[in-house]
Parts: sequence; C-alpha cells; structure tokens
Amino acid sequence: MTTHSSAGDAPPRSGGRAVPLWLTIVACSVPMFMVALDNLVVSTALRTLAVELDASTSDLQWFVNAYVLSFACLLLTAAALGDRFGRRRSFILGIVVFTAASIGCGLAGTSEQLIIGRALQGLGAAAVMPLSLTLLAAAVPERKRSLALGIWSGISGLAVACGPVVGGAVVEGLAWQWIFWVNIPVGVVAVPLALRVLKESSVPATGLDIPGMLLATGGLVGVVWAIVQGPEDGWTSGPVLAVLAAGIVLLALFVLWERRAPSPVLPLGFYRVRAFVLSNAVSASMYFGVFGSIFLLAQYLQIAPERTPLHAGALTLAWTLMPMVIAPIAGLLTDRVGGGRLMALGLFLQAAGLAWINLVATDDTPYSRLVVAMILAGTGMGFAFAPTAAVVLGSVAKEHHGKASGANITVREIGGALGIAILSTVFAHSGSDRTPQSFVEGMHPAVWVGVGVVLLGAVCALFIPRAPRPAAQPPVPEEPVTREPAAV
Repeated sequence: MTTHSSAGDAPPRSGGRAVPLWLTIVACSVPMFMVALDNLVVSTALRTLAVELDASTSDLQWFVNAYVLSFACLLLTAAALGDRFGRRRSFILGIVVFTAASIGCGLAGTSEQLIIGRALQGLGAAAVMPLSLTLLAAAVPERKRSLALGIWSGISGLAVACGPVVGGAVVEGLAWQWIFWVNIPVGVVAVPLALRVLKESSVPATGLDIPGMLLATGGLVGVVWAIVQGPEDGWTSGPVLAVLAAGIVLLALFVLWERRAPSPVLPLGFYRVRAFVLSNAVSASMYFGVFGSIFLLAQYLQIAPERTPLHAGALTLAWTLMPMVIAPIAGLLTDRVGGGRLMALGLFLQAAGLAWINLVATDDTPYSRLVVAMILAGTGMGFAFAPTAAVVLGSVAKEHHGKASGANITVREIGGALGIAILSTVFAHSGSDRTPQSFVEGMHPAVWVGVGVVLLGAVCALFIPRAPRPAAQPPVPEEPVTREPAAV
C-alpha cells in the first residue's frame, strides 16, 4: 500500500543514493515548462494556421481556448486523483497524455482535429502543472523549499517568455507542426527522469469525491466558456448569459456539497485561512491585469510600427525574461522578509511598469522608451511568482498541498482568461486594430483597467500574515520511510 512521503529534511533517494537538489528541480520543472510553453506558443502561429487549415476566426479562437478551457477546469480533479492514486503516477500519466496529444496536434489536417488535440493537451497539462509543484515541495528539505519554489517559478516565467518567441521562430523557420512536435523529445526524457528521481506519495485514506469533481468541472466549464466567448458573442447574448448562469449554479451546488462531503475535492477550511484566501486574490488580480495587458501589448509591438511576430516576441523578452532572474532571489528572501511583502512589492512594480508603458505608448513610440518600463514590470512579476507558491503551500497541511496548488492555479488561470476578455472588451469599445492610432486609442483605457486591478492585488498582499521562518519551527518527528507499492 502506498504511504505518505516523508516530511523530514532528508533528501529524496533513488536506488539508495541521495538525489541532488538540482536534479529534483529538473525532474519537476521540465514537464511544467513544456505545458506552460504551450499555453502561449500557438498565439504567434494563428495567421499561418488560418491559411494552412482554412480556419475561421472562431476556429482560431478555439485553438487557444480549447487548451485553456480543459486545463483550467480539470486542475482540481487532477490534484484530487493524484492524492488518491499517487501523485507521481498521475504526474507521469499527464506527461504521457500531453505528449500523445502533441503528436495528434502536429498531425492534424483540419481545424476540428487540432481543437480536439488542444483540448487533450489541456487535460494532460491539468495533471502536470499542480502536481509538479506538489512533488517538488515534498521532495526538498523544508529549509530549501522557498529556494526550490523560486527556481520553479522562474522556470515557469521563462516558459511564458519563450512562448511567443518559440512560436514565431518555429513558424518562420520550419513549419507550424513543429510547435507541437518539439514536445515529443521533452516527454520522452521527462517520463524516465521522473520515475528515476521522484518518490511516489499519496493520501491513501482519501476517498474519491465523484459528485464534487463533476460539479466543479461542470461549473468551471460554464464560467470559463462564458468568459472566453463573451468578447466574441457579446456579454449580454443569450448563450453567454445562460452558460454563465449554469456555471455559477453548479459552483454554488459544489460549495454546498463540499460542506458535507467526507473527502472533499476542495476542503472549504482552506478559506478560513487568511494567507490562503489573500494569496489566491493576489494570483487572480496579477494574472488578470498582467496577462490581459500583455495580450494587448504583444499586438501593439507588431502594429506600431509594423513588425514580424518573431521580432515583436523578441522585444518582449526585456519584460518576460526578468522573472527567470528575479524569482529565485525572491524565493531566497521569502522566509526572511515575508511572502506578503514581496508579493505587494512585485505587484506595485508591475503596476508602475504598466502605467509607464501606457503613458509613453503612441503610434510610433521607439522601443528605447519602452524597454526600461518592461524591465520594471518583469521584475515585479518575479517578486510575485515565487512567494505566492510558497505562501499557498505553507498555509495548508502537507497532505493538502496538491489540492491547494490546484485551487491556486485554477484561480489564476480564470483570472488570466477574465483579464484578456475584459481588457479586450474595453479595447474594442474605444479602438480597433485597423490602424496604429486606433489601436493605441483602444489600448490606453484597457491597460488602465489592468493597472487598477494589479494595484488592488498589491493592497491585498499587504494584509497577508507573515509565517514563522522554518528555522524557528520545532523539528518535525521523522515519519516511516516511504515504500513503493508492492508488486501484485
């Protein structure tokens, strides 16, 4: 029978030998990088896909949205299944599903086939993303956890940075199919590495909350679908309102069910912990404001003046590479300074960077007037990423890390989708993409909305209580050594 993984400070072992910290981080982070990269990599290939697959505007939207929808809506279920059947087992299964779906995407000959493949990619990603964080937190000593989470967050930020650049480079240099086929060697290496390096862990006494899974998934599908379709169909259109209302009703039923479920998918006791609630509010506001703004600014760099997708993607690196540098530093400072303070600093810097860009952006602003503001905003992202992960995991018991991680990533994905939808709606109300000047006229009010939401998140972060430093905590009694399931 599978037992809990050890909670002590001993490093994980493989074949009787201690596993280096860096190898554990690689085993957890490389699959996460792969799935995070595919969240944005398709965006720069949309024009090519429109021609190659004779895709409609609706098809192009669903090449992106099918991934977001299945990913965001299945995170809680994937985390719960990992707790019950084994986190490493579910993590590896997610890698396999994602890799197989990538092959299917690369072989797609129609829009419908590509949309199905993208949805299956999202299904695999829903298992990989939260469980990579849970497995990493369990595999490193307590005193090194904030550093490891900082590096993990930096790699996640690097994936966000590389998405548009990799997509543009592959489409211009090879063919659109390669944006999916590059995942195959990563998956082939990641599976045996995880088997070799990571220990299995689970919560065997946890039952399966099937009604909770169905209600959560159905409710999230309704809400996320309405969010991504709202700008296209109109927020007051009948289908959008009906599906949104159905999603809200299902989520309300989910909350009522979870109050009495014997093994809840999402323990409602989490929401009596101030650090957990406020950290999730910070994540949602950060993704709303920052990723909604980046969605418009990435297009702005292609329009004013006109640039290729690869060129524009490369220019965003001044912004999006900064978390790779800053997040590990923030991880080292989290225990010393306090996660809430670092998150507040990060969001204030992001808001300042976004406001600066918005103030100087015109239809012919030289890049030299934007680059410092981009670096400032990227620095803020780095200071927010790592402490958020550390505070979320530190606010719940170890056996609930998977569920807490799944809940946090779900909230941030919904925040990002809502940010893109709301800011796109504000943009469309005030401008258009027909000319550089009309684009700027729409972008200005939209980005100011993003700035306001980011500032709201910064204020929330100021009220996050500071956790005691690990060195000040009493030693944790050593638990029995984890054993692999016996062969039957």
